[in-house]
Amino acid sequence: MPWEKTYDTADVVDRAKHAFWAAGYDATSISDLLEATGLNRGSLYAEFGDKRGLFLAALQAYDANQREAFLGELAANAAPLDAITTAFAVAAEVPEDGITPAGCLLVNTALELAPHDPEVRALVNASFAAVEQFFADRLFDAQSRGDLKSNLDPGTTATTLLGLFLGLRVLTRSGTDAAARRSIVTQAAALIA
Repeated sequence: MPWEKTYDTADVVDRAKHAFWAAGYDATSISDLLEATGLNRGSLYAEFGDKRGLFLAALQAYDANQREAFLGELAANAAPLDAITTAFAVAAEVPEDGITPAGCLLVNTALELAPHDPEVRALVNASFAAVEQFFADRLFDAQSRGDLKSNLDPGTTATTLLGLFLGLRVLTRSGTDAAARRSIVTQAAALIA
């Protein structure tokens, strides 16, 4: 009788994502992943190959479900400059649900793995480039609507905003106090005022 899968792959990836997000790649053991996902060792290896395979699936799911969905919703439903300031305001928040880790899995991964893993680096850099493009597109839209000074360069400003945004995500993860995080949000808003 053939073996039949008794788990939902998307749910397993989501649970693994939270484990990696909370502790990082290196500190998350196979035992941690088995406990988090409810899989047995054979199922984990059969489905994902190894810990790294599960991590890559979790990182891609995070990018799609956190970054793409969130920024896509802002782009569709908020005025251009409001979309940018909202992205910063949300990035400065520390989740209060007791489940969601602070900070950003992509930023954490950029610091932990991207320097020595070309495949991870490519995923992280593509995501960061998409965030920068989100900022640039909103700035171009704001200029075309007359909501932003015409002498502001959307490309270089988007790069600056990305740097502020990634720094804010690191500070949020590290537990920097709320006042310091809010000051970055204020500075980002002032940059595009």
